[in-house]
Amino acid sequence: MKLFWSKQTRSSRAVWMLEEAGIDYQIEPVDIRADVRVDSDEFRRASPMGKVPALIDGDVLMSESAAICLYVADRYCSGALAPAIDDPARGRFLYWIMYSPAVIEPAMSEKVNGIEPNSSRNGWGSFDLMLQTLESGLADKTWLLGDQFCAADVMVGSSVVFMRMFEMLPDSEILHAYANRCLARPAYQKALSLEQT
Repeated sequence: MKLFWSKQTRSSRAVWMLEEAGIDYQIEPVDIRADVRVDSDEFRRASPMGKVPALIDGDVLMSESAAICLYVADRYCSGALAPAIDDPARGRFLYWIMYSPAVIEPAMSEKVNGIEPNSSRNGWGSFDLMLQTLESGLADKTWLLGDQFCAADVMVGSSVVFMRMFEMLPDSEILHAYANRCLARPAYQKALSLEQT
């Protein structure tokens, strides 16, 4: 398995996920910030847009962090990092694993760019609604699905840590405690350690 990776990108989610799954993988750095990009054909097949992370696993070629987390969880850790396809918890899992790209990231962009929220037009609602929903989803729970950590926590947890790093996280005991639990996981620490190399 090969992971195309770059510092300070959503690649850290893919590393965190692969480490949680205990899978052997090779990292191939991609300089996405180079003035002149010379990407390998292999990388471009996995990521037609030239974005990281991207993954090659045998004949499987893919990009996008949520897709990678879902793929790894289902293929290698079903029942552990993802509820089985016939588990009633699967619906909530799918909701939360898509929450970062579908709700958190657009709401953050709206907030940072000073765009007036329009909850009836925008699928993500608003920045405040995104935070309220997330806080409510974690109330009285250790992880998004309860006591068991899952791939959705990789996606959402990395976003919560990111918001805290950039002082976008409100004064919420629930969300800060969740960020701390995520950061305490050895697999996440491994992903973050790559940022220092």
